[in-house]
Amino acid sequence: MFYEQRMTVPDSPAALRAEYADDLAAVVEQRGAADAAADTDLEQATLEAISAGDEPDLTLEEAAQVQALAEGTPDPETIVTMALEHLLLGMSTAVLDVDAVESDLEIDLDAKEIHQKIEGRAPMSFAEFVHIQHVIADGAP
Repeated sequence: MFYEQRMTVPDSPAALRAEYADDLAAVVEQRGAADAAADTDLEQATLEAISAGDEPDLTLEEAAQVQALAEGTPDPETIVTMALEHLLLGMSTAVLDVDAVESDLEIDLDAKEIHQKIEGRAPMSFAEFVHIQHVIADGAP
């Protein structure tokens, strides 16, 4: 689950995203796209795409809504909070600042944007989250 603390990651952000895509697809398959659409802000077509293994553009909050449908998981707001807190904790563990994250990031975000997103002061796409999480966990000792 993407909101848990990661100390290791696959070789690339794409591989990490694929791992999470499988997790989200399993949740939608178990729940059914129509029922999931009724319980989230996502369109049924988007949920069907997730279930089919596609990786539609999602926000971190939308991914959390899907993840929260799984039995035994926290509510979406708690999932987002935990995910962001684990990024901050990972940065502390790996002794990284936002400039170091920026220098290893494969997407175009500057240090200020990374800082705002990790603190929840700016919206974050799920793709951005995965890329940032990959850099942080990859830098962990």
